[in-house]
Amino acid sequence: MNRLRLFCRAVPLMVFAAVAAVALPVRADDGTSVREGDINGVPYRVEVPARWNGTLLLWSHGAYSLEFPAPSEISLTNHPATRQWLLDHGYALAASQFRVAQGWGVVESGLKDQIDLLDWFTANVGKPRRTVSAGSSAGGLTSVLLAERNPGRFAGVASLCGVLGGTTGHFNSALDTNFAVKTLLAPDLELVRIKDPQANTSSARRALGTALGDPGGRARLALAAALADIPGRYTSRAPAPDTVAGQVEQQVYYAAYDRGAFWGANRADIEKRAGGNPSWNTGVDYRALLARSSQKALVKRAYREAGLSLRDDLARLNAAPRVKADPAAVRYLDRYGTPTGRTPSPVVTLHSTGDGNVPPENQRWYAEHVRNPANLRQLYVDRGYHCSFTASEEIATLRTLLTRMNTHRWPDTRPATLNRFAGSLAPDYQTVFDMDPEPGMHPTTPSFTYHHPGRYLRP
Repeated sequence: MNRLRLFCRAVPLMVFAAVAAVALPVRADDGTSVREGDINGVPYRVEVPARWNGTLLLWSHGAYSLEFPAPSEISLTNHPATRQWLLDHGYALAASQFRVAQGWGVVESGLKDQIDLLDWFTANVGKPRRTVSAGSSAGGLTSVLLAERNPGRFAGVASLCGVLGGTTGHFNSALDTNFAVKTLLAPDLELVRIKDPQANTSSARRALGTALGDPGGRARLALAAALADIPGRYTSRAPAPDTVAGQVEQQVYYAAYDRGAFWGANRADIEKRAGGNPSWNTGVDYRALLARSSQKALVKRAYREAGLSLRDDLARLNAAPRVKADPAAVRYLDRYGTPTGRTPSPVVTLHSTGDGNVPPENQRWYAEHVRNPANLRQLYVDRGYHCSFTASEEIATLRTLLTRMNTHRWPDTRPATLNRFAGSLAPDYQTVFDMDPEPGMHPTTPSFTYHHPGRYLRP
């Protein structure tokens, strides 16, 4: 199963002549000016429509998978049709590929490389009247951090499927799932300081696949997934399966593939960057953690079907040896991955209700830390998978933010209103990535919905 998922200090202006490669603009057929080049060796792409309205959208991509080559093309939006809509409506677009494009180094790189690009744009294209910081997945986190740390440079933020609970919590949640798998199913697996990341990942995937084959294994997999709020809904458009076996299988797709690099590549990468292990489960009561999980009902159902004692397995987890973090590594993740909620700019977020890679509980954690709640609007679509949005939904989200920036008031964000606008766009704007019936873009309809996620399990 090949899956490429996106997880995403200014240089003085006068030095750009020395550090930026010369980029002569090229005119597209519609009059858009396209510039490509590099700043200090970091590639960028800029597109400015013939009738630029003065607003720039600075796009931060997510963390490209360490298991596949990074794409050579620089993305300017999450969905290609969103890019075209923005250009057609007069918005300029800019994005850096980042010095580190893969793994969790993208956040640290993005915080510098995006400001370098914004400085270059100001010096070589023109000073934007307003700049929007936008991004998806790890880039959704970067977009918020950019506005928090450079408050005078951004007028608004659009964070799509963002890791807004912070990378420290993200890696702790992954550790909780893997800790349960190791303790209850596969004791030979390594959790941190992994000697052979590729071999450990392969072993984990085999263990997960084997456990799916019997009710006891499925019950323990459901428990492991629930400790990270991983839902039993992997495909974008279809609802979660009715059966325990079907839901646990979809949870395992997340654990084995989208989050599977936490068994090896992602874990090794972040430990190298942080100078040690930044994750811990010392002091965690797994009985209490499960009690707060959005997936606890599935776990109880799975254990009843298997005839196993959930109480006994929770006792095993609570008695097992714990993983301690290296304090310096924790400080690294806090520095390059934890929002404070202090952005003075309006922020709009968009998330799928069934996202098992970055569960929607991330959004609640962020909302609870925003200093001025009037500056925040959080939108949800009723889908599984990660960053599973149509262009029409992304455009409706950006339009919400732009209206707030223009009028200083939030527009009507009721799901029916958002769906009505999104549904008015052409069929080209109504497709979404889905694994079923095969990986690719599939037609769908706008699916904005009300959603109230639970509390983030491991902030």
